[in-house]
Amino acid sequence: MLAYVTLGTRDLARAAAFYDQVLAVIGGKRMMEEPDYFIAWANSEHGAGLGITYPFDKQPASVGNGTMAALQAESRELVDQLHAKALELGGSDEGAPGQRYPGFYAAYFRDLDGNKLNVCYMGE
Repeated sequence: MLAYVTLGTRDLARAAAFYDQVLAVIGGKRMMEEPDYFIAWANSEHGAGLGITYPFDKQPASVGNGTMAALQAESRELVDQLHAKALELGGSDEGAPGQRYPGFYAAYFRDLDGNKLNVCYMGE
């Protein structure tokens, strides 16, 4: 049901460099780009995407309290790798990788603009 999630940024080039590397861990590649405005990634032409953008209203980007985007990984190892890559690139830890519920393995981090993300594997 989800088509895409868009997160605000204060620095498109910096955020793009971060997400190019973080999303590559789960096969994400740039799929759409409007220079100086937004960039979107996906790992399938039929799956959901993630975009970053300068806010349309030209006001500074800010994070939403209680707002989070979740990225799906195909294994626990990819959850671990993506979380580690996000932290290596300057993201901050919001919850180390681990089993949260039966069948739900996840990690949490914030990007360089403070947006909260989750990467999860749903399986055994």
